[in-house]
Amino acid sequence: MTNYHGRNMGMQILDAQKEELVLYVPTVEDMWFTQTLQEDPATMSYNAGWDISFEGYHPDTGCIDFPQSRWAEKHARLVGHEPKCFYAFVKEQTSGRFVCEVNYHYTPEKDWWDMGVLVYAPYRGRGYGARALEMLLHRAFVVDGITRLHNDFEDTRSAALTIHRKVGFREVGEYSILCFGERVRVLDLLLTRKEYLAHHPEYL
Repeated sequence: MTNYHGRNMGMQILDAQKEELVLYVPTVEDMWFTQTLQEDPATMSYNAGWDISFEGYHPDTGCIDFPQSRWAEKHARLVGHEPKCFYAFVKEQTSGRFVCEVNYHYTPEKDWWDMGVLVYAPYRGRGYGARALEMLLHRAFVVDGITRLHNDFEDTRSAALTIHRKVGFREVGEYSILCFGERVRVLDLLLTRKEYLAHHPEYL
């Protein structure tokens, strides 16, 4: 496996605003970056403490085991099935480095597409999350033509809430769930294609 992170630790990390970013659909061999994300405690700290149980989940850190033996299965499940689902990395054009992953998938019981943006911990606080979210919205609504994107997370995640509200997501509900034995409030956020295009007439 290529140790991409270790190979580049000494290189300068550019701010997202100064760097051209692209969506990159990974090959099976590129899934080492997914493994890096899922097995890094700093990156996965948001995922810690939930009252859930499944093989490979570590509630103390939020990490999820993702050995190389599972790369091909996950790749086959997530890649190449648009508009039912979409999975990609965000890549710096200058360095060629991956900085985060983005995804969406259809949830039939809700008739919406659940989405996610996961920024690799060393790149947080530099604007990559906002840029990645904008790129995912364009892909979902303009390229793939899906109708509704949904995300949910704790109301204490102020940075995530700010960038979602900025691009037009609105709160449509809430629920509570146990995290480290305490009840936490989780917000349901929704953005429709119609709402998105109303703010981006250039894509009509």
